[in-house]
Amino acid sequence: MRKTAILFPGQGSQFIGMGQQFIEQDQEAARLMALAEKISGFPLRKLCFEGPMEALTRVLYLQPALTVINLICWQQLLKLVPGLTPAFFAGHSLGEYSALCAAGVLSQEETLALVTRRGELMEREGAANPGGMRAIVGLGIAEVEQILAGYVGEGIAVVANHNTAAQIVLSGDEIGLAGVGDLCAAQGAKVIPLKVSVANHSPLVAGAVDDFAAFMETISFQAPRVPVLFNVTGAQEQDPAAIRGIMARQIASRVRWLPIIQQMMAQGVEVFVELGPKNVLTGMMRKILPKGTSITCLQADSPEGLARVAETLGGE
Repeated sequence: MRKTAILFPGQGSQFIGMGQQFIEQDQEAARLMALAEKISGFPLRKLCFEGPMEALTRVLYLQPALTVINLICWQQLLKLVPGLTPAFFAGHSLGEYSALCAAGVLSQEETLALVTRRGELMEREGAANPGGMRAIVGLGIAEVEQILAGYVGEGIAVVANHNTAAQIVLSGDEIGLAGVGDLCAAQGAKVIPLKVSVANHSPLVAGAVDDFAAFMETISFQAPRVPVLFNVTGAQEQDPAAIRGIMARQIASRVRWLPIIQQMMAQGVEVFVELGPKNVLTGMMRKILPKGTSITCLQADSPEGLARVAETLGGE
């Protein structure tokens, strides 16, 4: 089997109907959804299958909903490829919790409890400190950081996601995002408002960090059985106490996605598999990978998609 990395998506990948085929056709998938509903206290099955999208997109519901679908996709892949041991796991923002579960750092129950609490705290902070996020397409990280350093207007804006060499996501309040967005547009960037109601990975949600850290003290973290590359550091970490601290900071810290993927490529990863709704991360991979590469990128959020992944991984 070629060297493989498993990637899990985060907020923004949700769609109505996600996970429905698995849950209706497989008892283990249905049990995992039932566990998520029990732990979160939310009607996740109904939200995932029927929406409405406005409710599913609420950070309060979305965090456990998206996480359980990610975990179901991983569960189902393991049924098709027993004993699969990837070289790396990583998850984009919220998806990092799915990666920790798959790597053995957290149990399914602990993972679902953490993302439920994380959603509650982030919704609280979003209500107290309204803001949003905007994608900046066409400028590099150094150019965006230079614009931010020179910005003297009002408001707050920071780099939330370093997704690709030419896609940076800003987070902050509307005044700051508008001001910095205008400066980026003047430099030739395309500025795209994102459909989020919370300024994720910014100082506006930093009020959640201490409360989330306190909640995490009730959760037992283990050393990863498979290396995980972390959003906050872009590096591996084995110490459970250090991982707990990293995950507390992650709420208000930058997602270093491009450095994570670059490091995996440097370590010889030949197959990237995105497990979870939609193909947002796979789309980023197309922008990251060099032209003519032999690296394979796959995505699966359905039985048919997983069958294709299993055929590729099992057929090596």
